[in-house]
Amino acid sequence: MSTPYTFEYKVVTFRESLIGDALDSDKLEKVLNKHAEDGWALKAITAADVKGRIGPGAVEGLLLTLERPRA
Repeated sequence: MSTPYTFEYKVVTFRESLIGDALDSDKLEKVLNKHAEDGWALKAITAADVKGRIGPGAVEGLLLTLERPRA
């Protein structure tokens, strides 16, 4: 009988600037490919207000949920 995989997850915040610029698909692709090199696969993308480093406000961004089999 085969042993079922157990998974580990990673959540990555992806946002552009504090001034509501459109998200750059090329940058997003680079981020995903960088994590894929380490064995991570995209599980979900969630739009969210992402807290910025400057000031109390938040900006629109994405939360990328990544998954890979646990070693």
